[in-house]
Amino acid sequence: MSAMLEIRGLKASYGSTAVLHGIDLDIDEGQVTALLGANGAGKTTTLRAICQFQVSTSGTMLFKGERIDGKSTEQTAKLGVGHVPDGRGTFLGLSTEENLRLGAHARGDKRAVADDLERMYSYFPKLQERRAQQAGTLSGGEQQMLAIGRALMARPTLLLLDEPSFGLAPLIVKDIFSIMRRINKEQKVSILLVEQNARLALELAHTAYLLETGRVVHHGSSEDMRSNDAVRRAYLGE
Repeated sequence: MSAMLEIRGLKASYGSTAVLHGIDLDIDEGQVTALLGANGAGKTTTLRAICQFQVSTSGTMLFKGERIDGKSTEQTAKLGVGHVPDGRGTFLGLSTEENLRLGAHARGDKRAVADDLERMYSYFPKLQERRAQQAGTLSGGEQQMLAIGRALMARPTLLLLDEPSFGLAPLIVKDIFSIMRRINKEQKVSILLVEQNARLALELAHTAYLLETGRVVHHGSSEDMRSNDAVRRAYLGE
């Protein structure tokens, strides 16, 4: 299996504050990869570093064989990297459908955009019910669905997903993770998932990396990570 994204020696900082200290990651094509770790470990910073978003970086990043370190956020997005940040980033004053269409603003294939819009509604029926509703009036779970749907409207081949379960009720979280499993299987979208709930993340992911203070300390298949004593004690509560 080929690596869609290869990261070597990635360092990242906010001003003079270093957060990542030379990490290596391989994100395989068609796979879900989980990035685990405590608060402050560098998980969100890793996603931002890949997108060159609000963080300074050094190291090498290859996406489908092309170097993306040094490219702008917009250039990286055009190559097929979608990002659903923490906090969701929904345009609250626009309608649900306007938010979704914004995800496809750089595309010129109107018929395909319309088809993709209907596909998003098939994945997220609640959004279809709320298509004309102002996004700021949606529930937290609906806004998370909207943020994911908007990112998918750009047709990314790699989706960076930051804490999709944060602040949501368990039943909503279960629905969102079920939908992400469908998207990965049906659309072959690779996913790099940052998730505080390690048990939930490992159920969805094929492989996982564990970060501690900006360094990778364990990585392997999800099954291997679940059987790792250190991971089980610290992150699975076993």
